[in-house]
Amino acid sequence: MCLAIPACVTELLEHDMAKVEVGGIVKTVSLCLVDDIAVGDYVILHVGFALSKLEPEEARETLALFAEAGVLEDVTEELAEDSAQ
Repeated sequence: MCLAIPACVTELLEHDMAKVEVGGIVKTVSLCLVDDIAVGDYVILHVGFALSKLEPEEARETLALFAEAGVLEDVTEELAEDSAQ
């Protein structure tokens, strides 16, 4: 499964990289496609890249819909597997 999912930025790193968190999974991603990102911001995450900034309320609603549809666990498992590689 390959979805774009809201992720919260938890740490800014060098070279346009950041750590983000989704459902307890922390992943290092690239911010090279977005500007003006700060810790606490939500971004749309896809294949290791933040694609755009997202309002916190919209991020929470989207994550709730993913959970309701039963796909949030699948997505976090996929992120965990990607992070382990």
